[in-house]
Amino acid sequence: MPKGIYIPADQEAPLEHRELQGLEDYQTVVGGYIEAVDLPEAGATLFVNEEGLLRKLPFNPRATFLWWFWVPAARYKAMLVGDAILVGSSDQRGDETDVPEPLAASLLSPYGHRVEVLTHGDPKWYGNQASYPDYFEAAVWAMTLLERWTQAKAVRILPLTEQEGIERGLTAGEPS
Repeated sequence: MPKGIYIPADQEAPLEHRELQGLEDYQTVVGGYIEAVDLPEAGATLFVNEEGLLRKLPFNPRATFLWWFWVPAARYKAMLVGDAILVGSSDQRGDETDVPEPLAASLLSPYGHRVEVLTHGDPKWYGNQASYPDYFEAAVWAMTLLERWTQAKAVRILPLTEQEGIERGLTAGEPS
C-alpha cells in the first residue's frame, strides 16, 4: 500500500496525498491502463495513462516538468498527459514503495522554493534571493539555468522554510 502524490493535469487543482491499495487504484487515478515513467535519480516513479496521447488527454505540465527535471534525456522530446500519480521506485520484489519523504515534502511545501547551483570545480552549492511559489516553477528555472549557464554542473530545488517564505513575500499557508 504505497503512499503517493496525485498530480492532476488541471493546474488549478491541488496536489494530494493518496494511498494506493492495488492496480485498480492506479487505474482509477489515471483513468485507464497505466504506464510507468521512472525517475531513478529521485527514487520515484510516475504513473500515467498508457493511452493518454491517443485519447488526447490534457497536457500535464507539472508531471512533465518533474520528469524533465529528474530525467534530462526526456527534456523536450515527450510530454505527459492526463492525471498522474507519483510513488517511490519499486522494491526488490517489484512492488512500488512510498514516494520518498524529502521529495514529497518539497512538492507539497506551502512556503515556496529556491534553486541552488553547483559549479564546475567548486564543491559548494550557491543560491540567490530568487524564489518560486511551487516546485514545478522552480524546476523550469533550474533546468533553464543548467542549460544556459556553462559553469553550472548541477542544480537542486529546496523548499523554503516558513520564515524564508514570509521574508521573500510568499504567503505562508498558500498552496504551492
